[in-house]
Amino acid sequence: VQLQASGGGLVQAGGSLRLSCAASRRIFSSFAMGWFRQAPGKEREFVAAISSGGGVTNYADSVKGRFTISRDHAKSTLFLQMSSLKPEDTAVYYCVGDQRTKETWTFWGQGTLVTVSS
Repeated sequence: VQLQASGGGLVQAGGSLRLSCAASRRIFSSFAMGWFRQAPGKEREFVAAISSGGGVTNYADSVKGRFTISRDHAKSTLFLQMSSLKPEDTAVYYCVGDQRTKETWTFWGQGTLVTVSS
């Protein structure tokens, strides 16, 4: 497994949760990383991305100011700190690596479910 996401769970609206994605060193050291999500009955959507060096980040408008993406090079781990969670953030979250376009990434991890209760 090259990307392994974890940290999902059930949280109340307004709460916080941190997702982690353990990556193989080969992928983590070379590529931009990111997060996507897919809510029940909806299409998959981009959430956030971070450059290979960690100096450049971008976010979907829906999460800007509430979510923070980061990466720990020593641990080859990607993070998504989620705060002020809303019920509409409920989704399966996927970590991705090696960005080709905003929507096209080479590596996809298995998802981790985040459920936000109102």
